[in-house]
Amino acid sequence: MVSINVHSSHLAAFRRAIIELYGEAGSIWLAQLPSLLEILAESWSLTILPPFPNLTYHYVAPAIRDHDEPVILKVGVPNPELTAEIEVLRWYDGRGCARLIATDEARGALLIERLLPGTPLRDLEPDDSTILIAAEIMRHIWRPAPAEHQFPTTAAWGKGFVRMRRTFNGGSGPFPSALTDAAERLYAELDASSAPSVVLHGDLHQENVLTAQRAPWLAIDPKGVVGEPAYEVGALLRNPPSWRTPAELERLMARRIDLLAETLGFERERIAGWGLAQAVLSAWWSYKDHGHGWDEAIACAEALYRWSLL
Repeated sequence: MVSINVHSSHLAAFRRAIIELYGEAGSIWLAQLPSLLEILAESWSLTILPPFPNLTYHYVAPAIRDHDEPVILKVGVPNPELTAEIEVLRWYDGRGCARLIATDEARGALLIERLLPGTPLRDLEPDDSTILIAAEIMRHIWRPAPAEHQFPTTAAWGKGFVRMRRTFNGGSGPFPSALTDAAERLYAELDASSAPSVVLHGDLHQENVLTAQRAPWLAIDPKGVVGEPAYEVGALLRNPPSWRTPAELERLMARRIDLLAETLGFERERIAGWGLAQAVLSAWWSYKDHGHGWDEAIACAEALYRWSLL
């Protein structure tokens, strides 16, 4: 059997995340994972190395294919989001993003180009540099969606607000009501007035851009969603490095808004609006999937809300 040895705390967090998201189906999938890795190793001629320590929703491990090709094996519970990732990797075809090498969709498995040395953008200083590099990656990967596609849309993602209201009987649950009202309104207004759509990464932030050999920086882990380009900045805004006070976070948000406006040509109000709306929606997804873990997203939403009042 292929070992799934990871540090016990990381393994516990991985198991917890899978079970919180998928329930009994997740437990069954975890029990079958060692056998699944054996099948994939044989099918793709892989030597699977120990997995990365920060496992969340997928089992991700470096591997060697055919004795000399470094690759990444990513395996998850088969679901529409994983299918969308496969489709967007095919669509990008290595443009600004890691290449897709092979798939086994029935088993929820992807074989992806390994980016080396693979240093994440989050390790780069100063913060201005990370924003400018991420913005350049955005411009490189965006292109109009194909005439026929099965990607989700930003409008479909926005229906999360409907499900949130239904869950909380029309209220906002643990989230500040004024903030939630503003986020829901902004999301609807921005989506209704969107610029022509492109295929977006959908989760392009500082941990999803790595150093590579065939390009200085390339993106990983795209979700694949169709929407206006300005939507893409939301994940980048709400993934700051460590910040100590609300005032520090507000300064960081303001600086990032300025840089993105200058680099990408978007209106500052549109950048902040998408950032606020998506931060609250991200908090809701954390609540729905896990019942915890939304504090940082709400803090970012509050900072962007205060920026909008200036």
